[in-house]
Amino acid sequence: MSFGPPVDPNARTASFPASPNNHAGPGAARFLVPALVAAAVAVGLGAYGKVHDPAGTAFNLAGFSSTGAVKSWLGTAALAFAVVQVGSALAMYGRLPGVRAASWTPALHRWSGRIAFLLAVPVAVHCLYGLGYQTYSTRVMWHSLLGCFFFGVFSAKMLLLRAERLPGWLLPVVGGAAFTALTVIWLTSALWFFRTIGVTT
Repeated sequence: MSFGPPVDPNARTASFPASPNNHAGPGAARFLVPALVAAAVAVGLGAYGKVHDPAGTAFNLAGFSSTGAVKSWLGTAALAFAVVQVGSALAMYGRLPGVRAASWTPALHRWSGRIAFLLAVPVAVHCLYGLGYQTYSTRVMWHSLLGCFFFGVFSAKMLLLRAERLPGWLLPVVGGAAFTALTVIWLTSALWFFRTIGVTT
């Protein structure tokens, strides 16, 4: 007994359309989580600095005349290593004309970034604990704002480094934002100190 039309055994088998998710790009959560973490870190640091009663000082190092000098030199060293990291990144991306990345360039990039961050941490601790989040002048306002922003965007960058299939432009943009923030932080603190107090230890 037949229940349908005859089937041609030589007919081509119909293929089902591929699932639209098979080749989909990274989900929104891949970008949303780092963005939320960055916002939480930046806002959290700013809130702490605002509500905390400034202690006046947080640390000092032997051989330096003041905590301002310590902060300025540590900040300058952090910026110098950040410049090395940006330069090595440009070399790896082939953005430096006539310069080819060496086999040790990726290691230089990673370690210069780590050292820059470690040098920036005690400066941030002093700013938040010793001085707090202040806005009594334009210079100080931008310094406080971008100080919190730097650690927020740095946190986002660390999370994005572990993500897969990211757009090629994303990490350079986030890294560039962190470097720009660090540069302005240096301009509004260390450079101001050297020009106002003098290049002293």
